[in-house]
Amino acid sequence: MDVSPYDALLFVSFGGPEKPDDVVPFLENVTRGRGIPRERLVEVGQHYFDRGGKSPINDQNRAFLAALRSDLAASGVDLPVYWGNRNWDPYLSDAVAQMRADGVERAAVFATSAYSSYSSCRQYRENLFEACERSGAVEDAPVLDKLRHYYNHPGFVEPVVDGVLASIADLPEAERDGARILFVTHSIPTAMNEAAGPDGGAYVAQHLDVADVIAQRVAAERGVTHEWDLVYCSRSGAPHIPWLEPDVNDHLEELAAKAPEDGGGSAVVMCPVGFVSDHMEVVYDLDTEAMATAEKLGIQARRSPTAGEAPRFVAAVRDLVVERAAVERGEATERAVVGSRGPGPDRCPAGCCFNQRSQLPTLAGADSPQYSE
Repeated sequence: MDVSPYDALLFVSFGGPEKPDDVVPFLENVTRGRGIPRERLVEVGQHYFDRGGKSPINDQNRAFLAALRSDLAASGVDLPVYWGNRNWDPYLSDAVAQMRADGVERAAVFATSAYSSYSSCRQYRENLFEACERSGAVEDAPVLDKLRHYYNHPGFVEPVVDGVLASIADLPEAERDGARILFVTHSIPTAMNEAAGPDGGAYVAQHLDVADVIAQRVAAERGVTHEWDLVYCSRSGAPHIPWLEPDVNDHLEELAAKAPEDGGGSAVVMCPVGFVSDHMEVVYDLDTEAMATAEKLGIQARRSPTAGEAPRFVAAVRDLVVERAAVERGEATERAVVGSRGPGPDRCPAGCCFNQRSQLPTLAGADSPQYSE
């Protein structure tokens, strides 16, 4: 498998605290510039303190990286993999500095965020620019090519389908065929969704597209069509700012209220389609809060697995690198994709996912200073 012109792969994630003393400094990194008082961060950090002060995300990333390195080696791909986080050790700036010291000239970048929006894409590209700038002149840093969005790559979708099927099978037999699928993702401000992608609205549109694909595949496997909804979790920020709704807990309340009328709402499978692994938004917002809401309402509920380090998802990263390498060599390549929206752009267009509050320079876009054409 030819991965030239790449001589490295950079794995970029959000980061999370590893021990109690890390929690507030981590949250300060996440919220820097927003003026949130320390007392509020301590309150928010209780979710971490309740779990020993450690987020599950770093261990999940370590497991994924181990699987990814094994997959690359087994496929004959000799590509060193570096890891950098946006908000906690190992920091992205340190990873880029190490890449520069190691003589890396060009790297493919895989981010653990599958969709388009400021928070899930453009902010990562701002972080890439900042990391290169911290280690010296941006123009002399390794060229960093962020891989396309993969929410509709079959290697991401297929493990999620299998997880939904397994969760339905785990419900009481009498509840299975009537179970509703709740596709859950992180809420964002409605204005952020309106600016997502080159034409706006991409965050919601991408989720709806992949949710439809998953629901259709579940129906094909079971011979039963399941009703489904796109719902949200993890809202934060000022109450007066509109965010995407409905919240998963509010939606469970609505389903329970309508159950006597239409017979629905007695069983749900919550599919965290907006997340690639079982990190804090999943284990707290869904496994703790939403499951408690469902129990209170008498709703049979299951939470299906994220893609995690499923072999097909790990192999999808390799596929994306090989695909992009062929593009950069000027070769025609077949792109693995499901759904109706087609593959995303290799280079984000200028102004894509623009945020009025943040006008920082970015990399890995059509207007990147690292691209010379």
